[in-house]
Amino acid sequence: MTDAVGSIDMPDAQDEAPDKKSRKGGKRGKKGPLKRLALFYRQIVAELRKVVWPTRNQLTTYTTVVIIFVVIMIGLVTLIDYGFSHAAKYVFG
Repeated sequence: MTDAVGSIDMPDAQDEAPDKKSRKGGKRGKKGPLKRLALFYRQIVAELRKVVWPTRNQLTTYTTVVIIFVVIMIGLVTLIDYGFSHAAKYVFG
């Protein structure tokens, strides 16, 4: 019988090792708040280095597409609102 990944029937490899003592705080147990803050900052910088930033041409294209889409949606909502207001005036006098 096969179990789903992460099933409680199949213990993880680290659960089977009885000789390892588990610390109460894990890796963060012995670090102070300033060291954790510095680690957090280093991780942010590392993640930002992985980001693929768009070129100027791509950014201009994306911005233009978004602005055109927003203008179209504003026009559509305006027309629907105008239609509903006239329908309400017709129905309720």
